[in-house]
Amino acid sequence: MAISMDDFTMSQLGQLRWAAARRRVRAFSGGEAVVDSLDARIVWEPKRVVGSYAVPLGDIHPAPSKGGAVASSAVAAPILTPDDAFELHTSPGTAWTLELPTGSAPGAAFSPDDPELAGYVVLDWTVFDEWREEDQIVITHPHDPFQRIDCLLSDRQLNVSLEGVVLADTRRAVLLLETHLPQRWYIPRDDVRMDLLTPSQTVSSCAYKGVANYWTVSVGERTVVDAAWSYENPLHDGEPVRGYLCFYDDRVDVAVAS
Repeated sequence: MAISMDDFTMSQLGQLRWAAARRRVRAFSGGEAVVDSLDARIVWEPKRVVGSYAVPLGDIHPAPSKGGAVASSAVAAPILTPDDAFELHTSPGTAWTLELPTGSAPGAAFSPDDPELAGYVVLDWTVFDEWREEDQIVITHPHDPFQRIDCLLSDRQLNVSLEGVVLADTRRAVLLLETHLPQRWYIPRDDVRMDLLTPSQTVSSCAYKGVANYWTVSVGERTVVDAAWSYENPLHDGEPVRGYLCFYDDRVDVAVAS
């Protein structure tokens, strides 16, 4: 029987997984390269949907000091995201302390008890000031080798409204498809009622598209905070939607012609 690749990927979520990074990986603290590796891997602990960099112990300077054993945590949540603390481990292993120019970071490295990962330590993204793949700065989390973004020009009629008031109407949208995530429609500003939108203070970041700025929609007495977002200065993968607006389809009404 054929199997959906989405279902197959989700079926492996409970496993300890890894993939070769196949690129130079560096991590900086206080302006110094503490990690510099040509043999980095990306490791997903069970239930983690976003991986972490792991490098051989010898690629960390100064060498980390070994801490105590860490038991696997019982986690009720079906998945763990980058919002869940690094210290929440779902596989048994050993914690390590990193000595950084900015100070000691206990538990910021972790070696799972698995022969496939012998000699490797997984690193806490948040304790470093900057990460680079080759010489490119990487934000938010490591790039997933199984993640892809496609930006497709579309001439399908797309209408966005709130309380019966049209917020956007276009046949020039860009359909952004990102692996395992909902499809998103980005609309050129000229086709959006920008007079009904005001910028909010909310921002978010994506490892592939960059930093998103959010917009609040006001129609009559109705206000929907952060109903839309845009990438004003996107990274490479977000370049086709630079400055375009995308609306949450659960906060306003989005209709796309079939």
